Formats: sequence, C-alpha cells, structure tokens
Amino acid sequence: MNTKKFLLEEKDIPTAWYNIVADMEHKPMPMLNPQTKKPLVEEDLYPLFSKGAAHQEMNTTDAWIEIPEEVRDLYKVWRPTPLVRAYGLEKALDTPAHIYFKNESVSPIGSHKLNSALAQAYYCKQEGVTNITTETGAGQWGAALSYAAKAFGLELAVYMVKVSYHQKPYRRSIMQTFGAQVIASPSMSTRAGRKILTDHPNYQGSLGTAISEAVELAMSTPNCKYTLGSVMNHVMLHQTVIGLEAEKQMEMAGEYPDVVIACFGGGSNFSGISFPFLRHKIKEGKNIRIVAAEPASCPKLTRGQFQYDFGDEAGYTPLIPMFTLGHNFAPANIHAGGLRYHGAGSIVSELLKDKMMEAVDVQQLDTFKAAVMFAQSEGIIPAPESAHAIAAAIREANQAKLEGKPRTILFNLSGHGLIDMAAYDLYLAGDLLNYEVTDEDVKKNLSELEHII
Repeated sequence: MNTKKFLLEEKDIPTAWYNIVADMEHKPMPMLNPQTKKPLVEEDLYPLFSKGAAHQEMNTTDAWIEIPEEVRDLYKVWRPTPLVRAYGLEKALDTPAHIYFKNESVSPIGSHKLNSALAQAYYCKQEGVTNITTETGAGQWGAALSYAAKAFGLELAVYMVKVSYHQKPYRRSIMQTFGAQVIASPSMSTRAGRKILTDHPNYQGSLGTAISEAVELAMSTPNCKYTLGSVMNHVMLHQTVIGLEAEKQMEMAGEYPDVVIACFGGGSNFSGISFPFLRHKIKEGKNIRIVAAEPASCPKLTRGQFQYDFGDEAGYTPLIPMFTLGHNFAPANIHAGGLRYHGAGSIVSELLKDKMMEAVDVQQLDTFKAAVMFAQSEGIIPAPESAHAIAAAIREANQAKLEGKPRTILFNLSGHGLIDMAAYDLYLAGDLLNYEVTDEDVKKNLSELEHII
C-alpha cells in the first residue's frame, strides 16, 4: 500500500533556523538609510524592531541560528507538518510526475505565517515590549500574529488592507477573537493614511500603505515595536523550518525534488520551503530548480526592476535592494491578497539576479481553476495564494507528461482557503477576472524611482 502522508515526530522539529545569507556567494546588498544613502547598521533598526529580530536581520555569517526553547515548544502545537504525496492530483493530470506538497495549512490559524509570528512576539516579549503593530494583506499574517501576541501577553494593532478587510471579514474576526485591534487601511488614524485618503478617497489599500501606517504607529507609541510577515531577512529565516522538515520527509519518501515551487508575495513561504534545498545547490552544485509563482497582476519578479526602493508606500522604511514595481504601484484587487506587494525581499532578489532560482507569473483564473482541481482531487480547499503554487506545479506535471519523463515536484501548500470562500463563489459564478498590467504602467511607475543602482 502506498504511503500518503510522511510524518515526523515532535523531536524532529528543527532546533535551528537556516540562514542562507551565510552560504551565498554574493551577499545581498545592504539596506540604506533613505536620508544619507549610507548602509544601515544593526542599531539603526532598534527603534523599529526588537533587538532579536534586528540582530538576525543583519547576520550574514551564522548559517544556523538556534530556535529558542519557548518558541520550539509552541511550534509543537502543530509542527511538524505533514508532507503529502498528491496521488489524486497525479491521477487527475495523468502525469508521470510525482507530486508532493508540504501542508502548512494545518497550523491553528491555517497558514505558515505562525512560524515567524511566534518568534517575533517572543523577541519583543524578551525585550520588555508591551505593544506591537503590523500590517496584513489577506489576513493570514494578522491572524498568526494575533495568536502569537496572546501567547506572549502583548497588545497588537493590525492595519488590514481595506479591500481584504471587506473581502475577508472572517479573518478579521479571527484576529479580534485573539484580542487584536484591526483597522482598515488606509485609515484616518495615521498621517500616512490621511494623506493617501486625501489624495485618493476611494483607494482600497495595498500592503505598502498598511506597512506605512503600522510603522508610523509603532514609532509614535511608547514601548511599541513593529513586526512584519514577509520581505525582511529575519522573517525568511524563521520560515526555514518548513524546508528543513521537508528535507527529512522527502528522504522518508525515498525521493529528492527536481523542482521546488511556492507562491510569491514578499517571499516568506517561498523562502521557507526553498532555502534549505537551495543550500545544496549553493554548496554542492545540486541540480534542482527553484520556482516562485507570482500573480500576473503584480509581477515584480518577472517584470520588475532591480533597484533600491522603499518597502512601504509613504517611504518610512529603509531603502531595500529588490526587484520592484515601484513602491507607488497600486495592484489590482485580486483575491490573493497576500501576494499584492510591490517588491521582493533582498535575499530572493539577489538569488534571482544570480539565476539561482526562476519566477513564473500566473493569471487569477488559472489559479482558481488549479485550486478547484486540487480540492476535487486532494480534498483540501487551498488559499488563493497557495493556488498560484498549485497552478505552477500543474504546469510542471503537464510538461513531464508532454516529455514522457518522470519528474519529482514539491510545492508548499502555505494555507487553506476555508475563509476565502467568497472568492470561490465569484469564480464558480464566472464573475472573476484576469488583470493585466501594461508595459506602460510598469515603465511609468519605475520611472518615478530614484535610480541608486
């Protein structure tokens, strides 16, 4: 009888996160102070982030960073997560490919985001911080941090992108159930929000806007720090528990992936599944393809430009070296709210520049078609974000069929879609659209950037 799930025990939860920067031949370029254009040092981040997060952000030498015992104990609530062989999907596609997925949707809040939320809340608590702020797109990160804040006794304010605030009311309810305050962004509660609403009264928000508001509140509130769910190096670090577990599980399955796939917004789940495998490509020249699947309506990896840019819309953050569409880019209101971000983190941007990975874009209708096929063949309704990875995995499986060659595919199911059913309703009713970004739009937006590189 074929094994469906490959399960590890609690003792197999990684004891250290993997810091890929230590092994990269070309390190990411430094973040810059927007005023002086000088590289930031760790202390520059202290006003905004916990010292623990700031230290990890700037660590370019230690390949392994120990996971605090309190964090690892909380990981036991749902980790290790299963690695699953997608026999049903393979059969539906009639492909010679072997398809595996890491099921991060089994976490208490339904996604991978908790891996970093608990770590960041822990470091804030260690420092004696009482309040934290953050932004959230689809609400997965906000939900994860609300759980983590409660676990460590912190007060949390979440700026939720306005379009998602209305599209996904139940994710807002989850955050409020755990005791967080949730504000639709842009809001009138910050200078950045007021300016954006004055200039664009009907603006439905973006992650860049919500970040500006969360940063501003953190900087103006005593004993408060800002936390975030993607893009920054320390977030990528915390997520590597995903790939480290998957490595052991692929070994149990007696296979090694030819291709590792994840959806891409700012890079958290992509980094989590791929960096541990990339380590063998960097250090041993292992022949493995790493693929990021992003929305065609927000194509920073496939059509963006490598440049220094702000991580937020108002320009409060340091300048980050990244593939970007420009921090003023206003993405279409697609239902994969977690992927509506203008830039990629500095590590992923450097890896893409060095051709250590590749990127594909996927249209919204293709993602939902893939999601429905996956639900019908594997019994799990995926988050619209994760459906981008599924669509890319299906392309790979179809290619294997075309070539008549086997191929081992691993993708990250980064979250379930049980609170995204309004989006499925629209798809099933034929009311969802694809959104195109014109070359002119991309060019115009990028022309507004200061060209430092």
